[in-house]
Amino acid sequence: MTPTQLARSLLERAGGLLIDLDGTLVDSSAPVGRAWSAFADRHGLDPAEVLRIAQGRPSRETVRMLAPEGAHATEEYRLEEAECTDTAGTLALPGAEALLRSGRRLAIVTSCSARLAGIRLRAAGLAPPPIVISSDDVSRGKPDPECFEIGARALSLAPGDCLVLEDSPAGITAARVAGARVVAIRTTHQERELAGAEAVIDDLRVLSP
Repeated sequence: MTPTQLARSLLERAGGLLIDLDGTLVDSSAPVGRAWSAFADRHGLDPAEVLRIAQGRPSRETVRMLAPEGAHATEEYRLEEAECTDTAGTLALPGAEALLRSGRRLAIVTSCSARLAGIRLRAAGLAPPPIVISSDDVSRGKPDPECFEIGARALSLAPGDCLVLEDSPAGITAARVAGARVVAIRTTHQERELAGAEAVIDDLRVLSP
């Protein structure tokens, strides 16, 4: 069975979908890169390494890992404002709109705030589904499984009945620990970094009928 065939099989067997936002539904790499590069410059850090750590995690957790303790609150605010006011280059990824309009039982599960998720969806021309689980809803971000556990409950399902669509190693780990099946999208990471997923696909178009 090819990765595409496996991904389609997992989709058809899933009771619901838990879908990451950045790198899965939306390409926000340009504004994300600008915000975290500015953060790295302020603290004398390597921008590429900062971005690697930040991908898939709530901003507040990356800030607490990398910024001096006394700067946490200021940096969290600066990053949120930078990302909310800079949407240049934010685009819907191929197949995203069709999947959101498919009528399937689904929720977005993202590491960004609810405010930022809404801004990015609008910038990409995508209508948000009724259920969006954001960093505002969790106490621990990916790779902790809490977000997917909450997402599954919001769909009145067990995590094991859900298929997660993710692009980051942190998200894949979170989904697997929660007990969900995972298909990875090859958008932001090398395939070797996505080895925890059951199938790796190029984009969401292969899941369309």
